[in-house]
Amino acid sequence: MTRRIELNGDPLGPDAFVAGMTSYGHFTAMQVRDGRVRGLAYHLERLATSTRLLFGTDLDVDLVRSYVRRAIAGEPELSVRVLVLTRSFAEPMTPEILVRTLPPHPPEPAPLRLGTVRYQRDLPQVKHLGTFGLIYHARQAELAGYDDALFVDPAGRISEASVWNAGFLAGDTVVWPEAAVLPGITMLVQKEALRRLGVPQETREVRPADLRGFDAMFVTNSETPGRAVASVDDLVLPPADRAVELLAKAYETVPWDEI
Repeated sequence: MTRRIELNGDPLGPDAFVAGMTSYGHFTAMQVRDGRVRGLAYHLERLATSTRLLFGTDLDVDLVRSYVRRAIAGEPELSVRVLVLTRSFAEPMTPEILVRTLPPHPPEPAPLRLGTVRYQRDLPQVKHLGTFGLIYHARQAELAGYDDALFVDPAGRISEASVWNAGFLAGDTVVWPEAAVLPGITMLVQKEALRRLGVPQETREVRPADLRGFDAMFVTNSETPGRAVASVDDLVLPPADRAVELLAKAYETVPWDEI
């Protein structure tokens, strides 16, 4: 069985369902293979840092790992989400841990067509449960004929897409946008891997008008180490095959960590 929800280590029940519907909390998403995940330290640090920010308390990451190990036992391939949330807004808030497993998500290879929108998430550094804006703008982009939305912040800078970090290739240099974004785990491990391979990287402001100056654009998330962007609004971008191949090569060097 690959679909499972456990709250504080206990199997699915009415409380787990209610907890899954709360909008105050945060989470991390990972692809688990044979009890291992890439970037485990980043996942645990994300959960601990966000718990301190949202709840003002420390998170027992060893307890989190034990709950995840229990939920994935006997399953070779899973998509896993670990949520830290509350079922009560009474103070002091007490964070609880929900682990949800689903079948694995293979990467989608087709290049994306993105439509820009002026939007910035609340607390963009947190992978929080307040996803209304993401879903709304992604849906509006799809209704307009795009595959997803590309966010442009109040300063006019490209930041991220609905569930993706964005990046660019300029010659042999990988460019990450300077803006308030979620530090995605795949982006973080890719930065490390590219550094080990000696690939130049830089972070700088990127505006929609700058896109013509890049050799490629890509996005990345927990399911995809690198996916090509075919166009932004009406601008057709150069093929991103070289960038996608580079990211795939880098990602294969990232070790798997035992949960």
